[in-house]
Amino acid sequence: MPTRVVRPVEPGDLDEVAGIYAHYVTGSVATFDETPPTPADWRQKAQTLRGAGLPFLVVEVGGELAGFGYASQWRPKPAYRHSAENTIYLAPGRTGAGLGSLLLGAVLDGCAAAGVRQVIAVIADTGSDASAALHRRHGFVEVGRLRSVGFKHGRWIDTTIFQRDLTAG
Repeated sequence: MPTRVVRPVEPGDLDEVAGIYAHYVTGSVATFDETPPTPADWRQKAQTLRGAGLPFLVVEVGGELAGFGYASQWRPKPAYRHSAENTIYLAPGRTGAGLGSLLLGAVLDGCAAAGVRQVIAVIADTGSDASAALHRRHGFVEVGRLRSVGFKHGRWIDTTIFQRDLTAG
């Protein structure tokens, strides 16, 4: 089995990160972005997250970038500073091999180290339970549903909100 490594994102990874994410922007409703961010946009995001002490990680399989995950502040108001939203994306063809779980576990560890107390996942209702199941396996619970809040690719999409309390053993 090829070696799997989770590590902090590096500037040289951002073209591949942009490519992975662009796949989901243009071909799915997993994200509500409609225009793929550029590698320069990803550089700015990486700097912002690093400055906030939040994790931005990649997973490599056999030395090849296979996905990324990060946590960003849940909302911009100061009182939300101890809550973060997690994001996980895998390269096409890399799902179903445990990489999402590896990344999410590492992102949660990074959140705990950064003093985050609550982690939120906003999951688009794509018709697949994979992301929700991944989050449930890591102790997230569903706390709500927002109906028809996104419109993409000609359809209205719900989101489910999941939450993980990092202070509860």
